[in-house]
Amino acid sequence: MTTPVRTSAPKAATRAPATAPAPYPSFSVYVRARGPVLLRTARSLIANPCDAEDLLQTALTKTYVAWDRIEDHRALDGYVRRALLNTRTSQWRKRKVDEFTTDELPEPAATAAATAADPAERQVLRDAMWRAVMKLPDRQRAMVVLRYYEDLSEVQTAEVLGVSVGTVKSAVSRALGKLREDPELSPAR
Repeated sequence: MTTPVRTSAPKAATRAPATAPAPYPSFSVYVRARGPVLLRTARSLIANPCDAEDLLQTALTKTYVAWDRIEDHRALDGYVRRALLNTRTSQWRKRKVDEFTTDELPEPAATAAATAADPAERQVLRDAMWRAVMKLPDRQRAMVVLRYYEDLSEVQTAEVLGVSVGTVKSAVSRALGKLREDPELSPAR
């Protein structure tokens, strides 16, 4: 016995698909205008550039879904930053500790005048500082990034993270203490 084979598609499949809702043109304008700044923020939260792009993409997706519910479009940066931090926090909770030992030796000590004059030495110092910041615990790193890389005040940092100003002050103080003790940064002193 043979089974009949259908050679034509059903009528439902041949109809044109329903038109998708029109995208928000203001969202596209916002992403084009603020994308580099938001990527820098994501990059400050995650060391791997590809993971930072994924984090930003996830935060922008959440923002797009809520676009019509956001009343004050002047506060979009704060909304996206909050989405970045919430998404990153969810990732921290799902993952185990990602700390790895390294065999890299710190650069030889250079004089302050030579470091200030030589762009390569300045880059080495920036790289060392970034590696030291990446060694901080996640919460302290987020506070240092918002406070010093994003240049937010203590009050703004506390609002973004949903903690008290005192928590920001104490955590940033502990983080700066750890950075001062970092052996890789000792040549810069």
